[in-house]
Amino acid sequence: MTEAILLVGGKGTRLRPLTVHTPKPMVPAAGVPFLTHQLARARAAGVEHIVLATSYLAEVFEPHFGDGAALGLHIEYVTEEEPLGTGGAIRNVASRLRSGPDEPVLVFNGDILTGLDIRALVRTHETTGADVSLHLTKVTDPRAYGLVPTDDTGRVLAFLEKPQTPEEIVTDQINAGAYVFRRSVIDTIPAGRVVSVERETFPGLLAAGAHLQGMVDSTYWLDLGTPAAFVRGSADLVLGRAPSPAVPGRCGDRLVLPTATVAPDAKLAGGTVVGEGAFVAEGARVFGSTILPGAVIEPGAVVTDSLIGTRARVGERSVLTGTVIGDGATIGARNELREGVRVWCDATIPAGALRFSSDQ
Repeated sequence: MTEAILLVGGKGTRLRPLTVHTPKPMVPAAGVPFLTHQLARARAAGVEHIVLATSYLAEVFEPHFGDGAALGLHIEYVTEEEPLGTGGAIRNVASRLRSGPDEPVLVFNGDILTGLDIRALVRTHETTGADVSLHLTKVTDPRAYGLVPTDDTGRVLAFLEKPQTPEEIVTDQINAGAYVFRRSVIDTIPAGRVVSVERETFPGLLAAGAHLQGMVDSTYWLDLGTPAAFVRGSADLVLGRAPSPAVPGRCGDRLVLPTATVAPDAKLAGGTVVGEGAFVAEGARVFGSTILPGAVIEPGAVVTDSLIGTRARVGERSVLTGTVIGDGATIGARNELREGVRVWCDATIPAGALRFSSDQ
């Protein structure tokens, strides 16, 4: 059975303050740590053995997932003492793999939400005899990504870093963060130093004449690297737009975890999640947002496209749009916070302190 490596060692700096106390793959999306969705989808595709390549806050993972038996998996953990990059992390866990030299090993980035047909990617790898196969996806604006042009058979022609001019945009295909390696290729990655598969390993293999195959899969794909993207991804899981067997409930407009409390006249919509022990008071309106465990939304507050951290509090009649509130923070009553605002963990904003509109 195909085994897999999950790269979950990143610091998640673009997601702060969500990742101050929690590694990015463990931030809840649709009611469970995001990593749970990736593990469940891998298991549904037939994967049984997964090695987690950890680094930042590595001690958080094993107490939650244990040996993986609850998910029907056997999970092992390897921690980098110093961050080694994507390629270095893959090489660092090689001793835990069980596959033979010519067998396929799946590799996933730990911050991608996707509907990728994992079995199809493995089939593509095996039928083409590739050394490495890559999941590619098409995007409308590829300027923020590495481009991967292919020939008519899907064979990779080049790896182009983020294009700076229109002339450099030769394709709308980008590296989508899921790969199948021939096991023996992993052993050729240098050990004990920082290596990027995107900038070093893949271009080096191509230059050496290796066969790198691309498979374009146009199903759901989202990089959860920013707060806005993470909130959207969680909502899409709840709404059923993004597939996952790990959503703890039926898909729909809202997901309220069992120990959460929501007032009868509060309005929840747009894929909103209310976490364990959280409280949404009377008259509150929450749309497309994630309310993490133990958070409180006071009466009449309006929260849209936002993420409210664990044990945080949003005061009465405050209005939040596109914001991130860190763990334990308090937003006093009658504040108005707009797109891009990040309130750090345990911070306190007094009542009526921040506004974008007049008092009228």
